[in-house]
This record gives sequence, C-alpha cells and structure tokens, in this order.
Amino acid sequence: MTPEPPTVDYWHLYTDSDGVSHQRRCAMTEFEMKSISANTAPQWQGRPSRGDMTVLVMVLPVGWVGAWHENPKPQWIVPLSGCWFVESMDGTRVEMAAGEFSFGADQHSKDKEGKRGHRSGTVGELPAVLMVIQFNEAREPSLPCAVS
Repeated sequence: MTPEPPTVDYWHLYTDSDGVSHQRRCAMTEFEMKSISANTAPQWQGRPSRGDMTVLVMVLPVGWVGAWHENPKPQWIVPLSGCWFVESMDGTRVEMAAGEFSFGADQHSKDKEGKRGHRSGTVGELPAVLMVIQFNEAREPSLPCAVS
C-alpha cells in the first residue's frame, strides 16, 4: 500500500485587485516519493523552486515592530526560533513560530489610510530568528494559494 502524499500548511500574504493585502492559510499538496541522492531512502519531496534567489537570516529584537511596507520581493519567510506577527491591510493578524512559515507576495499594494502591504513584529520575550528566501526575478502579482 502506497502512503498518501502529505500536505504542508503555510500562510500566503497577497494583494488583491484593489491593492489591499490579505492573508490566507494554504496547503502545499504536490509531493513525490523519491530519493534525494543515491543510497538515500526515499522521502516526500515538494515541487522545487528554481531561479536566482537570495537567502538571508534576520534577527528581530524583542519588541521590534516594523512600519507598514511591502515585501521587497516575493519571498518565503521561515521562523527558526522565537515568534513574530504579520498584519495585513484587511486587519488579519497572524502569529508564527518555528514550524510555521509564510510566502510574502504583497507587492503592488496601494496606500489605504496610511497602510500599505503589511506590518510585522516580534511576539513574546525572545528575538525572532527568521530565514528569508527571496526570489530575485520580477514576478506577476500572485493569486491566493498559487504556490504549491
């Protein structure tokens, strides 16, 4: 019996056609059982992302809150430790700790009442350590849950 492929949840921050940012809980579902290299037991592998990317680690100090801004480029944000929040223009606030992650694609938002894109900050008494994987090439605005 072949096991069912897993699903992996993530948050997607995106901009709608009116320029307002929103967040939606999405799921990656496209996994294939295969080995990553010779002599390695197979595991579930998701669809690879290819292209010119930048990877960086950021440490947000305790109490840090960033002003309203867009993600500079479409990017995966993966908390490694601590906890942080993201608030979209529609008022949705999501808190993420290690084991949760999001795809930031709120480019092309429009200023509405002093808000543009999102704001974010740390939660709790520990710094938030984040790994960021930015796509360097320009991308069209994404639909919610378009990343699988």
